[in-house]
This record gives sequence, C-alpha cells and structure tokens, in this order.
Amino acid sequence: MKFKRELWKKLLIWKNKANRKPLVLRGARQVGKTTLVHQFSTEYKHFVSLNLERREHFLYFEEESGSVKNILDTILLSENIMIRENDPTLLFIDEIQESPKAISLLRYFYEDLPHIHVIAAGSLLEFAMKEIESFPVGRVEYLYLYPFNFLEFLNAINHKQALKALTSTPIQEFAHNVLLDLFNTYTILGGMPEVVQQYVHKETFSSLTPIYESIWGSYINDVEKYGSNTTARNVIKFVMQAAPKHIDERIKYQNFANSNYRSREVSEAFQALDMAKVIQILTPSTSMEIPILPDYKKSPKLQVLDTGIVNYSLNLMSELIPLKDLSNAYRGALIPHIFNQEIISLDSERKTSLSFWVRDKVQSSAEIDLILAYKSKIIPIEIKSGATGSLKSLHQFVNQSEHHYAVRVYGGKFEIQKTKTPEGKDYYLMHLPYYLGTQIYQYLDFFLEKY
Repeated sequence: MKFKRELWKKLLIWKNKANRKPLVLRGARQVGKTTLVHQFSTEYKHFVSLNLERREHFLYFEEESGSVKNILDTILLSENIMIRENDPTLLFIDEIQESPKAISLLRYFYEDLPHIHVIAAGSLLEFAMKEIESFPVGRVEYLYLYPFNFLEFLNAINHKQALKALTSTPIQEFAHNVLLDLFNTYTILGGMPEVVQQYVHKETFSSLTPIYESIWGSYINDVEKYGSNTTARNVIKFVMQAAPKHIDERIKYQNFANSNYRSREVSEAFQALDMAKVIQILTPSTSMEIPILPDYKKSPKLQVLDTGIVNYSLNLMSELIPLKDLSNAYRGALIPHIFNQEIISLDSERKTSLSFWVRDKVQSSAEIDLILAYKSKIIPIEIKSGATGSLKSLHQFVNQSEHHYAVRVYGGKFEIQKTKTPEGKDYYLMHLPYYLGTQIYQYLDFFLEKY
C-alpha cells in the first residue's frame, strides 16, 4: 500500500534543482525512509538501490580505490543496469552509516557525477558522522523524516473530506466533532508507518500489539550501537524504558526516575538517544523576544519519538479508546506530547528544537507548554483543558510581552477572543482545537493578520 508523505514535495524540489547536491535523509529507524525513497524512484527512468548492511553492496565502496565514476561503473555492471549519461537516474545508498568511506565519497558524487541523483539514508547516521574526519560538509543537503503526522494519517486512511476540512482556514464548526474523533484515533495509534499501514488494512487496535513490540524492541536492541561501554548501554536502556512515564514533566538528570545514576551518565544517555532521534530534549527558555534562547541551567522536558509507542509502553490504549476528549488523558500529558510531535514534523529541513517558557524569577513556578518564534514575535501556547481564567502562566507572559497574542490548545472549538489578564492588559486569545497542530502556522498567519 502506497502512502504519500508530505516530504515527497521537498524531494521533488530537490530533484529539479540546478545545483542539486547528494541528499542525506535523516530520521529514526522505521519512520519510512527506505519506503519513501523507493516510492520516489518512480520519478526516474533508472533506479539503483544499495543497502550497505549487505556485504556485496558494502564492498563496492570498501574495495574500489578509484574514482566515484569507477565505483558507479562497477555497481552498474554488477547490478546489470545500463544507463545513458543523460538518463534520469537515482542512486539510493541505504544504511550508509555502515561505511564511513561511502559517506566521505558523497562529496565526489556532487563534484564528478552531478547528473546522478544521490540519496543516502541511515538511522544511526549521527553516530557515524562523529567519527568521520572528512565529512562532506557543504557538499550534501539534508531532509528529516518523522512518523506520520495527522495530515499524512488522513491521507493514509483516504479521508478526503476530513483532509479538506482540516486544511481550510479557519476550520468550519460542523467539522469539529469528526476531526476530533479522527485525531483521537491518530493519537492512540501514533504515526509509525507500519502501525498506520496495519490499521488501514484491518482497522482494529488489537492487531497492532506485535508491531509496537517489534518497533520498541528494535530500539532497545540498538542500545549496543548507542553506548560506548557497558555502563553507558545500561543507562541508555534504563532511560528508554523510563522515558514514556515522564513525558510533559520537568526532569532532572541526577537520579533520573529514582535511579542511582549520576547526572553526567543520564545526560550522556539522553544525548545519545537524541542523536538517534528516539527521544528529544525540550529546552526551557526565559526569552520574551526573538531569538528563543535555551536556559540550560533549568530542568528540561523530554519528548519520545511517537505517542503511539508511549501509549503502548504505558498500556494506555484500552482506557483511551472510549474517551471523546483526550485533554486529561494520562494526567494531561498526552495532548501536549502529540501536539509537540505534530510541530516537530513540520520542519523537514533542520532538526527542530522545541522550547517551553519559564519565568525568570526566583521561586517562580510559571510555565507555558510551548513557545514558537513567528514573524518577529514569540507566541506563547498553553495546552490545557481548564477555563481561561486559570491561565495564570499565560497571563504572566502576556503582561511582560510587547505584543498581545496568545494561543490556548484544547479539545473545544476554534474561537478567537478578546480578553484581559487579571492585571488589566488587553490581549487576543486564539482557542485552537488540538487536532490543528499541523496547521499551526496557517492559523498564526490568520490570527496575526486579522487582529
């Protein structure tokens, strides 16, 4: 079954560039990188696919000491492929982290064979890049692939009317309940491609358990590749198993999750998992104006790759299925997590680092779930189901801010309200249904232009 990913549009732009460079596709294991490239190969007359975990493909780069032209000629001969020089040809080098030499040679494809379109991918590429002295900086391009977002999920289930409603700004009131139900299903499932494919095929949650177990198990088994020694591997494994329990919490590295591990050990484990794209650290910031500067002295939060994996690891699915509004699910942590996941998925050209706001004052507990830099402003986004009068942290931000915009994400209907902080400052509050995460920038445009 073929699912069209949003990244396809970026791949087409890359394909048609006059100064195209080899493209490195980055992302965690099993988010669909290989499938996407194989599907995209239909845009070409010729497609050459290598997987460097296969010894015969690995040896193309390790044994050939000549130019990349010689290497390509050897590959074409061995694979029984004949191309003319001007024929559109895509060369895909999968699991390229297995060969540091292949990574180093990417620059020469750009310099010597510009007519060959090269895409490389590797789930643990960041670890290999650290070890390569001659990495082709400036001679490659990057794109990032994440689990399916809600937009891609609606495409996958072929719900064209919901897709049309989702992408119409502002959302029409009659579409709210349908989109809320669909988003709740998506939140429970998550966006791992194999999970989505199985759900589309069978439309049952019960058939998904072996897939979640396989995916999460494969990540844990990869620990051997993340850690430099036995202790490091043990800490990484512990952090992975504990992380889903602590989403949307401020965390401390020292004795993380009631362990006996030291701050440095846990910090290094988080860095390794962040490099592997399995976990992301959300940084606190006290910034009130552009740029958003992280405050590394304050406790961060963590984000796991996929909310569906979180639900599975915490055994939450059976209690989530009957809920009509997930705002309060798992102590209110699930919706902030999936909303962050949606925002992260929108930036495919760089590694997105999200921040939340904390007040720069001693003994202050003020905290806002998410801040986004947008059109020279920092927009505060509170994700909660409570009444607007309880938005204490949001009001503190608004009182200090030079602009008068704020966003509240919740399970209710879309609305923009003119209101006041308890201190009397007028501001506009956009109430945004939580299924509109992929449309956040369209709504910020609408919000800032209209008010």
